[in-house]
Amino acid sequence: MTRALSYSTSSPTRRDSGGWALLGVCLGFFLVLLDATIVNVALPAISASIGGSLSVEQWTLNAYTLTFAACMLTAGSLGDRWGARRCFLGGLALFGAASAVCAASPTTSVLIAARALQGGGAAALVPCSLALIAHRFPDGPARDRALGAWGGISGAGLASGPILGGFLVGSLGWRTIFLIGVPVAAASALLVVVTVDETPRRAARRTDLPGQLLAVAALAALSAALTETSTHGWADWQPIALGLSGIACAIAFVRTERTRHEPMLPLGIFTARRFSAATGIGALFNFGLYGTLFCLSIYLEDTLHHSTRNTGLLILPLTVVIACCALLSGRLSARTGPRLPMIVGLGGGVAGASLFATVGATTPIWLIATCGAVFGVIGLAMPAMTSVALGSAPPSYGGLSAAVLNAARQTGGVLGVALLGSVLHTSTGVPDLRLAMTVVAASYLLAALIAARLRTTRP
Repeated sequence: MTRALSYSTSSPTRRDSGGWALLGVCLGFFLVLLDATIVNVALPAISASIGGSLSVEQWTLNAYTLTFAACMLTAGSLGDRWGARRCFLGGLALFGAASAVCAASPTTSVLIAARALQGGGAAALVPCSLALIAHRFPDGPARDRALGAWGGISGAGLASGPILGGFLVGSLGWRTIFLIGVPVAAASALLVVVTVDETPRRAARRTDLPGQLLAVAALAALSAALTETSTHGWADWQPIALGLSGIACAIAFVRTERTRHEPMLPLGIFTARRFSAATGIGALFNFGLYGTLFCLSIYLEDTLHHSTRNTGLLILPLTVVIACCALLSGRLSARTGPRLPMIVGLGGGVAGASLFATVGATTPIWLIATCGAVFGVIGLAMPAMTSVALGSAPPSYGGLSAAVLNAARQTGGVLGVALLGSVLHTSTGVPDLRLAMTVVAASYLLAALIAARLRTTRP
């Protein structure tokens, strides 16, 4: 912090370029959130162009989210060791290069591999962007405003994904949704190089390679097990074997983290009950959100036969309401504490998912958009659960808590796409929302019950 303060006063050019520095950092984070929604509407077009079943479409999303979730803790540690600026720039380079490969992919195998590399880049961008903001804006009010802008960017990325993706796919083809990431990554890198100073390097722990490999293996095997059920069924030996392998890797991961002197995930962080509850809510949040966006895109295009552009427009109310509610959540939490926004937001998710479960072939377009707007109230829960997690983690794990929460959320997203995608198709092979949205409603109801039991105080 001392270095940050002295830097701010001794380098007026960079001090005065705080707005450009914030823009550079936020552009990198914008890419991460944009990629979470822009690909959904392009999946049918990708399958029509280079082939692919429902399971391939699931892996096109999950390859990104899986490496994002599994590598985030290690990426944060590398940022401490190498410097957050250097790690952030490395993440941008990897994300931009992988985006170009995605755009040029001749086969689904190449596309999925490139999506995994994108996820690795995203894993570096999220924790390092927060570290750079904290370093570049050391003063309380300035940092609060910067973090507010950082959070607002997440809503902008989520909201713009469906409409931008629908327009690009409908007008220029699906490959352009990946090409757009290249110039944005380049612009972010240029601004960060010019306006952001390197963070102090800390004596970070050694990289927990066994823990990292087991985390990737557990997530990959469990995701593969759920994904393969859409092709082979729940009783086939392949998903059963993959599921058992994933469980075995998860158990081995826990045992490894308990015995290692410098674990990737210190399990002591979960001794704080409120933190554990907020982390569980975060996993359920993304389980429902990512799974719903995936299922809704497939259903609108494959079952109701809407164009890619119309699909983006129909999903837009959902993402816009999420963004608006996320911005509103901070003010509401300041007045009432974080529990009320979480309960109201999760309740909106239950109501919206229940409404989506009633959507059929004769449902008017305006009613589908209305269902999405109701579902979007879930955005109230997003900043509130982050506040609970950061405020309730043990003091020695203050920096790690944000990475753990985000890793749990992305893990929930991986499992949501895999599980809900596997129950999306009926016996006739036609996607149907009823069962998938019932599962989402149940998961959000469980999260709301957990939130209701939290003991939070007014700020």
